[in-house]
Amino acid sequence: MLKFILVASMVILFLIFSIPILIIEKQIGKTDPEKKGRHSLAIVRFMFRLILKVAGVHITVKGIENIPKDQPVLYVGNHRSYFDILVGYTTVPTPLGFMAKKEMEKIPLLSNWMRNVNCLFLDRENIREGLKAILEGVSKVKSGISIWIFPEGTRNDADDYLELMPFKEGSLKIAEKTGCPVIPVAITGTAEVYEAHFPRMKSSQVTIQFGKPFIIKGLEPEKKKFVGAHTRELICDMLVEEKRLREEAREDGLVKDQRPAGCN
Repeated sequence: MLKFILVASMVILFLIFSIPILIIEKQIGKTDPEKKGRHSLAIVRFMFRLILKVAGVHITVKGIENIPKDQPVLYVGNHRSYFDILVGYTTVPTPLGFMAKKEMEKIPLLSNWMRNVNCLFLDRENIREGLKAILEGVSKVKSGISIWIFPEGTRNDADDYLELMPFKEGSLKIAEKTGCPVIPVAITGTAEVYEAHFPRMKSSQVTIQFGKPFIIKGLEPEKKKFVGAHTRELICDMLVEEKRLREEAREDGLVKDQRPAGCN
């Protein structure tokens, strides 16, 4: 419980004592929005790194060379934990924002910081508001900011992280409308930090792998028609390989290479 108390206290104290910073950032944003974005992102990334350190999260990053340095992309990842967002912000080296659920917008101070670091709020129950969030995402990408989405629609609490939920086909509209590359992202180990044994918090080895980018227009017709399913398949492949490597390391070469039903 000690780690949970420390992390919760850090978050609460940061939100309270950062009020003057939010006021200053708001004033900066009136004349220089890009400067405001850089400042806010640097502050949030610093806090996220500190939280991850206190929580005992050790991150292995794979495929960092697949991230373009000169253009925004749409990151598409599996979703197991709130810590996915912290890991994403601290490993992606370029400007970034996440697509978050609408309910987060109601949380004072936290929602202010989320807006400052390019987060968009998606109302899954309101089609018109959902379209508005997508158009905002399109605008962000056109301005050079990458967006990260979780097409499963919510956190997946399945016991086996290979059991991905179906990806919503309409979730990749941002990439379709902008023509930006899509990067599939596979994350393992984040649920073991907190969600797997709520309310305790434990140290965990987290692996994040960035797959090779692809352009939707360049896909074969069948894959283009079901681009959500195609992206899910790519993430499944990375998760299966990561599980194989973990089992190989743990079992001294006795590798289970069978593809589980969840990723069929």
